[in-house]
This record gives sequence, structure tokens and C-alpha cells, in this order.
Amino acid sequence: MRRLRFDGWIAGIGTSGGIRLVLGHWPVSPFGPVSDVMVEYPDGRRVLLAPTAELGRFVADTYSFEEVRVVPVAVTRTGRAWTVTAGPLTLRFSTGGRGALGRLLRAVPAPLARRGPWVRLIDRPARLLRGVRTYGSAGNGRREWYAAQDLHRIVTAGGELDDADLGRLTAIDPPVRFGFGSTPRFPALVRVTTTVELPGTRVGSGAPAVPESGLD
Repeated sequence: MRRLRFDGWIAGIGTSGGIRLVLGHWPVSPFGPVSDVMVEYPDGRRVLLAPTAELGRFVADTYSFEEVRVVPVAVTRTGRAWTVTAGPLTLRFSTGGRGALGRLLRAVPAPLARRGPWVRLIDRPARLLRGVRTYGSAGNGRREWYAAQDLHRIVTAGGELDDADLGRLTAIDPPVRFGFGSTPRFPALVRVTTTVELPGTRVGSGAPAVPESGLD
């Protein structure tokens, strides 16, 4: 089996308009530096906003969507303020300080945090955060795990989607349904290394290879 690593940040945001958003910002990935946004509408429709068709296919083969849109995606960060533009979406959010959970995650050495036994060990307590999973089955026989290494609460957010205001920042409720797990219920920015294991994939086929993350 072949393992592909995405290293960066995941932001989960709920809005009073009923839109729930998951931003993946990956400075290091098999596709180069990329970002994508998963959108779940109030009626349950799930849409992926991806910058290339290649990334869109890979993400859609791993998660579940009703629609994939290939649109320009740009992410800028100034201190604790983030701005995201992705086709019909403009999103602005800012983070607060590192809470107790963030300090705990930061205290775990990165090589340990990325190892499979550790990720599986913390999967059960992670479920106490309602819907959060660190290890599970993804689409098309793939396995996936999240090695969280830091966490900041998101304290402000706003923007527009499809020419409509997103409303104020709220909890991610109900949990998003893109994959086997959701983000934390409270809006948060998580520093994470995500690994996707592809079954029976030969070198030279499918997504490009990157060095393994050291997970067992």
C-alpha cells in the first residue's frame, strides 16, 4: 500500500446561515502547496471547491460530495487573521490563543504524534469531542488518519457564499458528513498531518508520491 501525506492546517467553521465549512490548507502535499474548501449546505448538499481537477478527483475519491467545482482557491494569513477566496466563497476568520487542548497537542513530539499506534490510541478520547475521529476508513478502500499537533479556537468569522452573507460564527452543528469524522463542534484551526493510504496502488499510477509520514 502507498501512503500520501498532507501537512498543514484544517479549519472548521459553522455559520448562523446554516453553512458549515472545512478548509484544508496544505503547504506540503502530493499536489504541491494547495488549499481546498468543503461546504455543507443547510439542506445537506456537500460541495467541494478545489483549485484543480486532479486534486478534486483525489479528494472526491476519498470523501463524499454531491458536486465538485474547480475554481481558483487562495489563502492568505496575516498574524491570526486568515482570508480565503474560492470561487463563490469569500471567508475571513481569526484565531484566539492556544487553550488547554492546544497546549496538550503541542506537548507531544511531532514524530510521536504522527505514528499510527499513537493516532489509534487517541481516537477513542477524540470521539468525546462529538464526531471527531483520528483514524478510519475513507472512500474506495482507503484508510486515513489525522495527526493533530496544535489547536486554536476560531473567535471571529464572516464572509459570503453564492452572493449571500454567511452570518455570524456558530458551532459546527450538526457535524459535517464528508468523511468518517467531523471537525470539533467548536470552530477551530488545527495543525495537522493527514495521511491517506491507497490500497493496491502501484508507483506511477494515481496520485503522485511523496515521502511517507513515518506512520506505522
